[in-house]
Amino acid sequence: MIVDLPDTTTSNITKQIVKMREQGGVVTLGRVLTLVVITQNGLEEDAITAANLASREHPCRIIVLAAGSPDEPTRLDGEIRVGGDAGASEVIVLRGYGELAPESESLVSALLLPDAPIVAWWPNGAPESASESPVGRIAHRRITDSANQADPREALKHIAETYRAGDTDLAWTRLTNWRIQLAAVLDQEDSAGPVTALHVEGASDSPSTLLLAAWLHRALGVPITVAEDPRGTGIRRVIMKRATGNVELHRPGTLEAILTQPGQPQQQISLPRRSLQDCLAEELRRLDPDEVFGEVVTLGVKKLLAEEKVVTA
Repeated sequence: MIVDLPDTTTSNITKQIVKMREQGGVVTLGRVLTLVVITQNGLEEDAITAANLASREHPCRIIVLAAGSPDEPTRLDGEIRVGGDAGASEVIVLRGYGELAPESESLVSALLLPDAPIVAWWPNGAPESASESPVGRIAHRRITDSANQADPREALKHIAETYRAGDTDLAWTRLTNWRIQLAAVLDQEDSAGPVTALHVEGASDSPSTLLLAAWLHRALGVPITVAEDPRGTGIRRVIMKRATGNVELHRPGTLEAILTQPGQPQQQISLPRRSLQDCLAEELRRLDPDEVFGEVVTLGVKKLLAEEKVVTA
């Protein structure tokens, strides 16, 4: 069910939610957090869909700030979605115009669940500093997505410069399965000998490629090269060089990867690109700072770029 509240106020929206709750259409019991999505009018539906699917694992209240044109007369249009239109959550869409177009803490404060953690998510454009933005200042976790920026590499460098504990980026979350597979290979280091050099290959517009390279470079401290593939191909290949033979994890497409190790038959590994809802659901599982991401983005990426290890394939 969707209830439209044109030219309204947050007070009227709160009253409508209470009314719907009394009628049995909205239940807040069991909501574990408030997810605030900051986006633009017309770009909100993909984010709402992903948040609805993620809410089946993490029941929450979803507040969407969909900024309208600042040049239009000041007004606030509200929308409440419950039931089949809201997954295991309730969705409140706020479309601000004029003076209400910019991101604002005051618009969301009256709608936050009491005593529940707050997660802020910018699915499209990231703020100048996530932790210093109006909503970011009150959030326990702050999620950006550098892959959706005009220049993903510059966006990642900017995140490194402005990082505060509690910040994260979905480019890092997309690496989880790659890191699991590579960590399993590294566990065999004692018997196979140490890694002496690294080669990482991925798309030029993939911040995940840089983060993966920075993670490996920081963990192993060996020489590394990062080769750029055409845009849109994502992470393609990791080669770990050892005296006993190279280990290669190669994903030629978007679904499966091939793991090659000395003295062993090739293995086909399921390694599909992760969906937006999968990445968001993973981030909502933890509300404490991701210290590994913090170290990789602030120290690993900076060192990698300073050493000019990124080359064009």
